[in-house]
Amino acid sequence: MKPIHWLGDSRRAIGAFPSAARQAAGYQLFRVQSGLEPHDWKPMQSVGAGVREIRVHVDGEWRVLYLATRPEAVYVLHAFRKKSRRTPAPDLALARERLKQLEAGRR
Repeated sequence: MKPIHWLGDSRRAIGAFPSAARQAAGYQLFRVQSGLEPHDWKPMQSVGAGVREIRVHVDGEWRVLYLATRPEAVYVLHAFRKKSRRTPAPDLALARERLKQLEAGRR
């Protein structure tokens, strides 16, 4: 099972989800750690190669952006409440920035 590495405030952001949404997100991340796919996800090529979005539909709409293609860990880039049909540009920009920092740190 891969460990989870939380980037920025992503762990605190998931901690702020309502209880049921937090539990659902945690279970989906456990599936990812175990080498399985989350039940509801989509690729987020606009953030970077290999980045995926877990979609949680409990007590509103919640998203967790993560990268699991690295052999050493699952990296959670960002977590947030989605209030509109399109993912807000600031959320995408924050995830891109954290991915860049991750890449820079691995070199």
